[in-house]
Amino acid sequence: MNLPPPARPRTLVAGIGNIFLGDDGFGVETVRRLAERQLPEHVEVVDIGVRGVHLAYQLLDGYDTLVLVDATARGEAPGTVYMIEHDVGGGSPSPGTPALDGHRMTPDTVLALLGTLCAGTGAEPPRRVLVVGCEPASVDEGIGLSAPVSDAVPEAVRLIEELLRNGEPSVAKASTAEAST
Repeated sequence: MNLPPPARPRTLVAGIGNIFLGDDGFGVETVRRLAERQLPEHVEVVDIGVRGVHLAYQLLDGYDTLVLVDATARGEAPGTVYMIEHDVGGGSPSPGTPALDGHRMTPDTVLALLGTLCAGTGAEPPRRVLVVGCEPASVDEGIGLSAPVSDAVPEAVRLIEELLRNGEPSVAKASTAEAST
């Protein structure tokens, strides 16, 4: 059953990562701080953590835009913040990755699962998927962000707020490449 789209496009900002693996907790910490801010009423902020399957099912509720916030290794200096436009049509699990391993689901795997769920339910995936990522210094076991990644959290919050306000943030690093986190 296809329901009419909501009057106002909905946006989901989802923090993902494992707080027990150092800088992998970047997304969780960023959305925690973002949730304390005054945001437009059409924006929902959630701490997904390592629950990728939960995120895929939540997206069936119908969102126009998805902003994933995650540690994203791309080879720059630790603490570098990225805004990456994800190719919505390109999400597929990497070979050998179990599709429903809820603790090891990358954004690509979540989006591939969402595609399968949408095909089975008639729901629509988000029209636009962005990743706000931060170059980690360490994802070794341990709680707490490294200094450069901790210092990047306020920049990421500002970037997301600007995105939510204007649709296009000004960023230090940008790419249209498919996100691989």
